[in-house]
Amino acid sequence: MQTIELGGVSVPRIGQGTWHMGEDAGQRQAEIRALREGLDLGMTLVDTAEMYAEGGAEEIVGEAIRGRRDEVYLVSKVYPHNASTQGVQAACERSLRRLGTDTIDLYLLHWRGQYPLSETIEAFERLREQGKILRWGVSNFDVDDLEELNALACATNQVLYNPEARGIEYDLLPWQAQQNMPLMAYCPIGQGGALLRDATLQRIADKHSATPAQIALAWALRHPGVIAIPKAVSLDHLKQNADADKVRLDDEDLAQLDAAYPPPTRKQGLMMV
Repeated sequence: MQTIELGGVSVPRIGQGTWHMGEDAGQRQAEIRALREGLDLGMTLVDTAEMYAEGGAEEIVGEAIRGRRDEVYLVSKVYPHNASTQGVQAACERSLRRLGTDTIDLYLLHWRGQYPLSETIEAFERLREQGKILRWGVSNFDVDDLEELNALACATNQVLYNPEARGIEYDLLPWQAQQNMPLMAYCPIGQGGALLRDATLQRIADKHSATPAQIALAWALRHPGVIAIPKAVSLDHLKQNADADKVRLDDEDLAQLDAAYPPPTRKQGLMMV
């Protein structure tokens, strides 16, 4: 699988998201099994957050990676209302307990909140000195937020990115590329399935003997600095996600997608879900 350097470590460009995991007790074993199968397929970057099922997703991840922690690049996020000096410390320690590990590889501020960025960064740096996290970054930050952050130590910015939400191409994606800051794309195959029913994606998928989801992932990965973190529970979807790494879109494909989902021509507000 294609890899990229993130926080000084080589990671796969297709990882595993966990949003909505841990919400249904009846799905627990299926979700744990899916994450383990994803690791087997090489998707060893696992992204979670204390927000997801109020810690439930972290518990799922913790069980899934038990005995395999050394294989995993583990990402979690702190709520903005926990982003104070003391709040970050306590939130991280709760996440570590749920994840069953001593260290989180990459810890993100989920979005901006009431606390000054300087206070949150100081708390992140304290965690790093304690060895509880290895690197830190942010999520749902726009260019002005990152410029205000003004921190070379910020490893990544995780934002919404798919053909339906491509406003970041106007300024944020080029800015991060210029800074050599990888961008993590959440919801890379959209939400609710509308994108995956699109006739253009289906036509391109048929051409490549692929699925619309694989086309959406390949589209995101056409930018060398992007990491995609789709969520999947079924083995078929996991295999499709992993195999999307092999799909290469040509100029004709990209032109068709541009016609169906036009690229931005002006600054847009950062989309979030």
